Formats: sequence, C-alpha cells, structure tokens
Amino acid sequence: MLTVHIADITMFYAPASGGVRTYLDAKHRRLGERNAIRHSLLIPGARLGEHDGIYTVPAPALPFGKGYRFPLRLAPWRNVLKDLQPDLIEVGDPYLTAWAALDARRQLDVPVIGFYHSDLPLLAGNRMGHWVTPNVEAYVTRLYGNFDRVLAPSQVMADKLIELGVRNVHVQPLGVDLHTFHPDARDPGLRAELGIAEDTRLLIFAGRGSKEKNLPVLLKCMQRLGPRYHLLLVGSSMPAAVPDNVSVIDEFCPAPKVARLMASADALLHAGDQETFGLVILEAMACGIPVVAVAAGAFEEIVNDSCGLLCAPNNPQAMANAVRELFSRGCARLGQQARQHVERHYAWDTVVDSLLSHYHAVLGHTLPRVANG
Repeated sequence: MLTVHIADITMFYAPASGGVRTYLDAKHRRLGERNAIRHSLLIPGARLGEHDGIYTVPAPALPFGKGYRFPLRLAPWRNVLKDLQPDLIEVGDPYLTAWAALDARRQLDVPVIGFYHSDLPLLAGNRMGHWVTPNVEAYVTRLYGNFDRVLAPSQVMADKLIELGVRNVHVQPLGVDLHTFHPDARDPGLRAELGIAEDTRLLIFAGRGSKEKNLPVLLKCMQRLGPRYHLLLVGSSMPAAVPDNVSVIDEFCPAPKVARLMASADALLHAGDQETFGLVILEAMACGIPVVAVAAGAFEEIVNDSCGLLCAPNNPQAMANAVRELFSRGCARLGQQARQHVERHYAWDTVVDSLLSHYHAVLGHTLPRVANG
C-alpha cells in the first residue's frame, strides 16, 4: 500500500510553548494512528537526533527564551528534509525554517504548505514600534506568496493575508484535547484551596502574562465586580500586584493542571484583543465552562451566545457588566452548551480530517483512504 509521508517543520516548539506545539503534538499523535501515513516533525534541539518520528536539528538556545531555540543555519534543516524525502512539507513559522523548506522543495519537487499561526506584523509592531510594520508586511507577502497553499487558523488571520496580496489562503481552525480538557477534571476543593467561600463566583484566566493579553483590564474588571467574585490568574509572567479578589499561580502549568483549574471555575475571562485563534477559550469550553471575552481578533468566530458573551475591548466596566450578565443567564447551562459546541466543531480528529483534505488538494492525487489503526 502506498504510504504518504508528511513532514512538519517549525522553530515554535519548546517545553513551555503554546498553541503551535499543541497543534503539532496532537497532529503527530493522530497521524501516527492512521494507516498509510507517515508523519515526521522537525524541531530545534541541542543536537541532531530522532525519537518516534520527531527529529531535532541543532539550534542555539535563546537567552531568557524559556526553552526556545532560534535556528541560524539553513543547511542542516534542508539536509534533514532531503534525507527524509517527504511527499509534502508543512511550515509552522515564518523564519529560517520556512526558507529551508522552500529550498528543499526545489530539490525534492514536493509541495510546501505554510501555516500562518502568528500575526507577524502585529507582533513586530508591538515589540519594536509600528515603523517596522510596512517592512514586515512586505516580508510576509513575499514569504507566503511562495507556498503552494496557505492555512490560517481563523478568518480574521486569513483576511489579513489576503489584504497583503497573499493568494490561495484557506481557514483551518485548530482543535482541543477533549479528553484532557473535560468537565470531569473538576475539583470541588479548589475554592477551599484558594481560601474563598464556596458561594464565591470563580473566574479564571490561563496563558502567558504578555502585554497583548491586556491583564490590567482583567484586574480593573475585578475591582468593579467586588468581593463576591474571584479571579484566578494561571501562567508565567503574571502581575505581582493584584486586587484582593485575585489569586495568582505564576508559573507554566501542564495541561492536566490547567484543565483541573478550568473545570473547577465558573467561567473564563479573557481581555486579549489580538488573538489569532484563541485555543485557551476552546480549552475552557471543553472543560464545561462558558466564556467572557472581547469582541476582537478570532474570538468573534469562536464564541456565540450559546456558550459565552463578548464585550467591548479595553473596557473594564463593559467586561464587568458582561460577567454579571453571564451569571444571570446561568453558567452551568452555558457551560454544557460550550462543551457540546467544541465536541461538534473542534475535536482533533475533525481537524486532522480537514488537514488531510488540504494535503490531498496540493498533492494532486488521492490520499490513501485511511482509518484509525
């Protein structure tokens, strides 16, 4: 039987990395369970190596980079791809590894798909100033114009690429681990652990405490909500000075711990207005809790009235009003509907089936009919 070999390549892979690693790990696991498909994953590491189809390519560690490595030499990545001889390559970042994949394409004559996980012009503008935006946009247009197909995790991201002149852009949402993030992860003892009353309305935010998450909005929202409500902030780089009705777990937490905390809360609170997809929202919904987020970025594509509320961005009072309205509607019922929503639309098996249809389109021949092994 013909075996199709798919290779993913990215530098966005570190011990504490977020959505891209989650996507690649879930994809690698599920493709590994399918007949007639081989999946290889190329990621940065301290040395050249391979384990279970995951290949590490030497790249120096970023200082204070929390485990991230930044490739500086194209040749090692291109050479591993040449040795693997994949039928298709998917690129998961816009840096040197992307050009290595395009270089390998010239020698292997195979299609290359680019997955636009991050809004590079926006990230660069936030960190270096908006004077860099035109140059970064031109870079994105040039790079992603080279791919045989471009995937974006949300319509808002696809529209940005299309506005930059990139063609052949397709929306491909990511998925959520419905087994780890599940209502059964609930721990009735969490309120006692936090030192709050059993009838306190418990909110949660999980993620990095980076600037674009707009955590000051959450803190001001909590000041307006008062002592009947409590917020748990979970993740690295969280603020140290917080109101009395806010608790902080200032560390990267593995998925099972995050799931326990989410399933034990009443609702997720998210003020970020630049999200390219919003995986943490899906994880909360999978845990059976509804969401209050801002009407910006990709959230408008994920959250509807059956599973949460959206409010005006950068407006603590609007967010506080939305939280009160959410509780008046009944969090338990909305949480059940949120779980049903992600089961229908965001299961990883559904995502992988959709990915295979993209691969079929660019390969120009029918993929083997695969079944779970």
